[in-house]
Amino acid sequence: MSLMTVAQVAEFLGVQVVRVERLERESLLIAKDKGEDGGALFDEDDVKRYKELAARLGGI
Repeated sequence: MSLMTVAQVAEFLGVQVVRVERLERESLLIAKDKGEDGGALFDEDDVKRYKELAARLGGI
């Protein structure tokens, strides 16, 4: 399992960091752990699945 920071997820999805934080707050992306700085860490596979689902539904 490879973990991604909020900034890495934002870059991968092509959105702003605040959008990723909102997705996590709304439980659309579930954080697997917290980093040393307290920021959320996401499973790379979960992020890829979210991106695929969002594309099917019309975009992020």
